[in-house]
Amino acid sequence: MEPLWRPSQKRVQDANITRFMNAVSKKYGLALNDYSSLYEWSISHREEFWASVWDFGGIIASQPYEKVLQDSPSMIGAKWFQGARLNFAENLLRYRDDHVAMVFKGEGQPTARMTYAQLYAEVAGMAKALRDTGVSRGDRVAGYVPNMIQTVVAMLATTSIGAIWSSCSPDFGIKGVLDRFGQIEPKVLFTANGYFYNGKAHDSLDRISGILKELPSIEKVVVIPYTQQRAAIGHVPKAIHYDDFVLRDPGAEIQFEQLPFDHPLYIMYSSGTTGLPKCMVHGAGGTLIQHLKEHLFHGDLRREDKIYYFTTCGWMMWNWLVSGLAVGATVILYDGSPFFPDPGAIFQLAQDEKMTIFGTSARYIAAVEKAGLKPRENYDLSALKTMCSTGSPLSEESFRFVYRDVKEDIDLASISGGTDIVSCFALGCPILPVYEGELQCRGLAMKVEAYDYSGKPVIGQQGELVCTATFPSQPIYFWNDPENVKYKSAYFEAFPNVWHHGDFIEITEHGGVKIYGRSDATLNPSGVRIGTAEIYRQVEALEEVADSIVVGQNWDNDVRVILFVKTAAGFALDDALRNKIKKVIRENTTPRHVPELILAIEDIPVTLNGKKVELAVRNVIEGRPVTNRDALLNPEALELFAGIPELKPS
Repeated sequence: MEPLWRPSQKRVQDANITRFMNAVSKKYGLALNDYSSLYEWSISHREEFWASVWDFGGIIASQPYEKVLQDSPSMIGAKWFQGARLNFAENLLRYRDDHVAMVFKGEGQPTARMTYAQLYAEVAGMAKALRDTGVSRGDRVAGYVPNMIQTVVAMLATTSIGAIWSSCSPDFGIKGVLDRFGQIEPKVLFTANGYFYNGKAHDSLDRISGILKELPSIEKVVVIPYTQQRAAIGHVPKAIHYDDFVLRDPGAEIQFEQLPFDHPLYIMYSSGTTGLPKCMVHGAGGTLIQHLKEHLFHGDLRREDKIYYFTTCGWMMWNWLVSGLAVGATVILYDGSPFFPDPGAIFQLAQDEKMTIFGTSARYIAAVEKAGLKPRENYDLSALKTMCSTGSPLSEESFRFVYRDVKEDIDLASISGGTDIVSCFALGCPILPVYEGELQCRGLAMKVEAYDYSGKPVIGQQGELVCTATFPSQPIYFWNDPENVKYKSAYFEAFPNVWHHGDFIEITEHGGVKIYGRSDATLNPSGVRIGTAEIYRQVEALEEVADSIVVGQNWDNDVRVILFVKTAAGFALDDALRNKIKKVIRENTTPRHVPELILAIEDIPVTLNGKKVELAVRNVIEGRPVTNRDALLNPEALELFAGIPELKPS
């Protein structure tokens, strides 16, 4: 298969990863000359690799490390960079100049900017205010916040003290917030007075009042101005306006707490569609060094870059994005609907800000294509060098769309990882070609394999995504899980002492990775495993189909495949369309991929991050409960799947 894109010789020569290869080769007497050789060295010499990342990334530490890795055969409890003392926020605030640190564009709002000097000063004032409130190392500070500059300030101030930051987006319902923050008992809560979405302003303060009734640990609520300059907050207990809380003092220095490498930094959450969200605690050093690796080498990020990712503060891509500050780049924040006022809103932002790295979801790219937009014809994207996609598998059609209608000379970096690791297992690389439907490579020092049923690695075949060696960005522990029972259950039951991620993948002959969907939602008719993404690629390429979801239903001691289709405007699901869908699936996959039933549905339930929830739908049609519906963007859509006559046993 011919690649869709190859980097120019100049791009390869100038890449950060090429400079890194040359430095490592010189230091260790090696001859690393391509990604494959660097990857093999990184997984076979992990200590030397991560020590080299530390040096290349210029990690700031008040005390050097004594030992890179004290490994653990169980993969839980490995110790990285023992003896080191550092601060996460200090590494993100290493620059204090007039270079623009952040650009914020709220839906329909004027653009705001903040330089690195201004950011340092604002964080200094916020850190002082938090200390005066009684926040200290180990305390939790939570954000129920839009993706805006003040949110990043609050996170950096929190982590400069050694407190732990946790956030979710303001479109979460009260129960969804309590299911998360109720477990970790934060001391301070940041919120905006509201947020904008799809042309409407939404109030947050009434929800905050409801949340506080069930969250007695909160001692202070800091209200960020957004939908109003100074909203009435008298009805919100313990509330104070952001500008009244922050203690601005020109020239103030931040007292960065110097902490161990594995000091807790973030608490993040599983999606919660199958139970109460698990609270995953990520360490400061592991998050920092992993993000530096991914930004510098896989994203080729540098100071002059302007990096954007469409994300909310409830998704790990927000944490990943803001780590771009450690490189000194300009981080572009956007909050609101990416389709307001029109499908080209984010491409307009890319043009206006001369965006160089554009990150979004596979779902967004597919939606832009369906909307008939051809960005290359309408927008100046000359600055754009990389486009990232994650959230779900990027279809071959979307790969072709990007190169045909977005930009011909671009590194299309489909990436895959998760909240579990606050980073990626497989992602892009600026010195590798892009093949249709493939992630370019496995991440450096991530010993990723595709395992068959017997636990043996396979190439060119579909299998379970596993990681067979420890890595710095594993959770340091789960909250309220002192014996690691939840931690072990989440990743280590299928293959003992091997991280089992729950994705269905194929590692290709040339080192790329194909993602076929969640393996725990994998279809298994007659014992043949089928990734849901294989069906979506075919079905959602049809103009008659707006969206779809496919599940396996237990039936007659087997599993039958059920496809639910939301038709596009002007179309109906009749026998002709059903036959067309079956024909397309059969011709482009295998007869076993053809659904036994194709049913019309009015809406497809998705998480707040836009992921289809096959497991929740399967639970509904099989009469099992779906807990924590507040994790869904449109939980009411689940009711559409209940009581469907065709799905009831005769």
